[in-house]
Amino acid sequence: MDILIIIAEVGFLIITFYLLNRLLSLILKQSIKISWLKTRSQHLTNLHQVITKLVIVTCVALCLMVIGVNGALIYQGKNIQEVQLDLLRRISPQFLLKIGTAIAKIVSLLLLVKLSLPFLHRFLDWVRNTAQRYNSIIAKVESIDAVFNQIKQILTNSVWSLSVILCTQFIKIPNIVQKYLFIGLKFYLIIALGLLLIRAISIIIDTLDDLSLKYSGNDNFIRYYERIHHLIPSLKKYGEFLIYIGMATLIVQDIQFLAWITAYTPSVIKIIGILLSSSVLNELGYFIIEESLLKTKNLSDLQRQRRLTIIPLIKSFLKYAIYFTAGFSILKIINIDPTPILAGAGIVGIAVGFGAQNLINDIVCGFFILFENYYLVGDYIEAGKGEERNVEGTVEAIELRTTRIRHPNGQLQIIRNGDIGSIVNYSKEYIYALVDIPVSYDTNLNHFYQVIAEVGQQLQQDCQDVLEPTQVDGLENLGKRNLLIRTLTKVKPGKHLLIQRHLRELLRNRFIQNEIEISSDYDDD
Repeated sequence: MDILIIIAEVGFLIITFYLLNRLLSLILKQSIKISWLKTRSQHLTNLHQVITKLVIVTCVALCLMVIGVNGALIYQGKNIQEVQLDLLRRISPQFLLKIGTAIAKIVSLLLLVKLSLPFLHRFLDWVRNTAQRYNSIIAKVESIDAVFNQIKQILTNSVWSLSVILCTQFIKIPNIVQKYLFIGLKFYLIIALGLLLIRAISIIIDTLDDLSLKYSGNDNFIRYYERIHHLIPSLKKYGEFLIYIGMATLIVQDIQFLAWITAYTPSVIKIIGILLSSSVLNELGYFIIEESLLKTKNLSDLQRQRRLTIIPLIKSFLKYAIYFTAGFSILKIINIDPTPILAGAGIVGIAVGFGAQNLINDIVCGFFILFENYYLVGDYIEAGKGEERNVEGTVEAIELRTTRIRHPNGQLQIIRNGDIGSIVNYSKEYIYALVDIPVSYDTNLNHFYQVIAEVGQQLQQDCQDVLEPTQVDGLENLGKRNLLIRTLTKVKPGKHLLIQRHLRELLRNRFIQNEIEISSDYDDD
């Protein structure tokens, strides 16, 4: 008898689920005939397959549960028929009604989610296609596709997770389970939306960056953006840090043993804000300095050169002042009083001052170089202590401690201001380009001088840096085998080396045309 009851119960379950599957199949087939659902026939077919698998799995699970429970009763020597009749007498109609209602709600909710998600995806596809019409504005269309795919994934996972949580409410799962399910969903949304926000901000910044560079010009204010263009990577990093901190704060505040960390979140955000503001203020200060000192109209070359010399010093002071202020602001944020540090720094500074005479000497010499106008940025100089000047080239920067000089061969020479010593400045008002020419004793000097004069006239016409035509300074020396003729060309400051090379080339070509022989070397013995 017990075996027959088990077989009957299993058969009843199989028939019931079979009829339920047939009913659902019939409903879906009728739904396909509806005009506005014909285009979704493939989705409905896939839905039918999923529901069929769900029904089969549920039926198998219930059959195994029936067999297992009844087998346990037989093992205990109990009568299955009496146990089940007694169980049925204890179940009230209200309980069965609640069970049926809960099952109906669960099925309806899952069907509603399954049917509504495709429509939501279609809406997102429409929004994405609309956004892609403006691909000339959006920096990276591929990034837009990735964002919308991420939104789809977040939406799908969130809706299904929320549906599961609602199903647990329908069947009266304990509140503690529902609570942790909600916390898990919250964590997922925080992380997913945070990463989505990082990607969206990156796209917005890249788009604005491309637009700014595209439409930047000398006649609009967008040209100023180029000055802070290099700050874009830092801006992205600071933005990512802020989002990650916000994500961590929202997550940690629900974890009791880690919730104390959230008290430091405002301080961290302030520190990041100070660092970002310092970078922006530094670049803004640089821009204002250059605009106010270099963009002034009717500047002479000398005035511009002087301003180019003083600008690096002003920038250095500004940079140190901004970051010094930022550092003390950060100390106050982390509750460290900077006053004792300042006092200690003063005492240490006095002690170091006695042993830093070279440093002080360099700084003082740097001020004298600037105020006495010994040389400026762009001047060509020779410098060094003693009779041999071992530093030569164009001045690139004058700093408080050092001067940077670029040698004609390309080497960057850095010399302490205290070691500058004597200075020869080739860039004051004018300079002579000196070229010595060895010729044989048989050369007709009058004709030779006339050729040089013609070349000098041509050189002045060809080169704007030449102030006066080349002149023969005279017979410089008498050697055993040849003569040495010296020529002088008055040129602009610092242009003597270039003019010397150009003049030698012109003289060579003219001498070849006039069949004038140049001695291969000069012997003054």
